[in-house]
Amino acid sequence: MQEKGIEPFVSQTYDLRAGDNLSAEFRQMNPFGRVPVLELDDGTFLAESVAICRYLEGLHPEPALFGSTPLELAQVEMWNRRAELNFMLPAASSFRNLSGVFKDREKICEEWGLISAEVAAAALAVFDEHLASSTFLAGDVFSVADITFAIAVNFAERVQVDLPYDLSNIARYRQTIAARPSFATG
Repeated sequence: MQEKGIEPFVSQTYDLRAGDNLSAEFRQMNPFGRVPVLELDDGTFLAESVAICRYLEGLHPEPALFGSTPLELAQVEMWNRRAELNFMLPAASSFRNLSGVFKDREKICEEWGLISAEVAAAALAVFDEHLASSTFLAGDVFSVADITFAIAVNFAERVQVDLPYDLSNIARYRQTIAARPSFATG
């Protein structure tokens, strides 16, 4: 919303550690009990970050965060999926299985947490190599792929997933992202 200059919606905070997102009331908005969820004026609920971003992109097409040409659309989608599947999911699995934060509501496996951290570290190296020749993930224009990846990297570091955050191109990329007003305030 900040990248597009959209006025913020009214927001509600849920305590995930306390399980607010697992209540019957919350599950009426999203049966999977995950955030974020966007409630529209007509009472419709949209869940999942990219789905919400696509909705906002449709309402406010500029700046285009999903690309403008068929090739840009495909490249943004490709890098966004890579960020989700190859980095964010393994980093989150490492956190969930090593920290024990959610051990009261899901099965955890320390070995899987360690394997997931290795997978996330290997993916980070691939992203670092790609960023040697690209300002952003899908080229020289900031996109939703950068939002996904940068938030995932920041989250992984914040929750202390042991990864090589100091890779040279990752470090440069993170400085570039951190300088954006939308990241500086969030």
